[in-house]
Amino acid sequence: MKVEILQDKQALGRAAARAGADALRQALAEKPEAGVIVATGASQFEMLDALVQERGIAWPRVSIFHLDEYVGLPPSHPASFRNYLQTRLLARLPTPKAFVAIDGTARSIPDEISRLNGFIKIHEIAVCFAGIGENCHLAFNDPPADFETRSPFILVNLDEACRRQQATEGWFPALDAVPRCAITMSVQQIAQSRKIILSVPDARKAAAVSAAIEGPITQDSPASFLRTHADCTLYLDPHSASLLQHTERRGPWQGE
Repeated sequence: MKVEILQDKQALGRAAARAGADALRQALAEKPEAGVIVATGASQFEMLDALVQERGIAWPRVSIFHLDEYVGLPPSHPASFRNYLQTRLLARLPTPKAFVAIDGTARSIPDEISRLNGFIKIHEIAVCFAGIGENCHLAFNDPPADFETRSPFILVNLDEACRRQQATEGWFPALDAVPRCAITMSVQQIAQSRKIILSVPDARKAAAVSAAIEGPITQDSPASFLRTHADCTLYLDPHSASLLQHTERRGPWQGE
């Protein structure tokens, strides 16, 4: 896993967006269409703001997938990831070839997972934009994560640390309001992406970043799995990098 430490979260977002956009432009130069996975949450604000300003991306040839969605939460809810992506990404871009939305309110969740699996299996993913949770989760793969399943999307129970993060970030008024289940892209499916861009700012992520980079590769630190990926870059700010002991600092900011 390559690491870039930028001077602040705005610079982090620009660097992550630029790297992902370059990879997407290259993929579209090689093939008539490409797939991209986009994460949500507070950690992605700056990256998405920068991504929509990138030029030369033929979005009408791009199919967009998102990583996860709460079960039972309608798209009208402020915390819905469909709502988030519609507002922060899709409304600011030319219409993509497809937006494959996860329907957490589907009458049959198994049927919805089958539908999603069918779509993603026919797409090569050029870039996955993601983050790392405070409990080191990857998408909604909370610890202990399933590193073995080959199903692209799975139904998961959210642990309390994950649910507490959603409430603390202000997406829900209280912990009890946070759903307990979600549909998430599996760790193995994320790892099928040709390039993975992780945007992880803020001091509250520092312990998770340290575990992902310097701890063992373990289901108890789900994001650590991406150390096995051939092209994964982690973009940090000084706060999220503050607990790292052995990682060489790269990029324009070199610290004190």
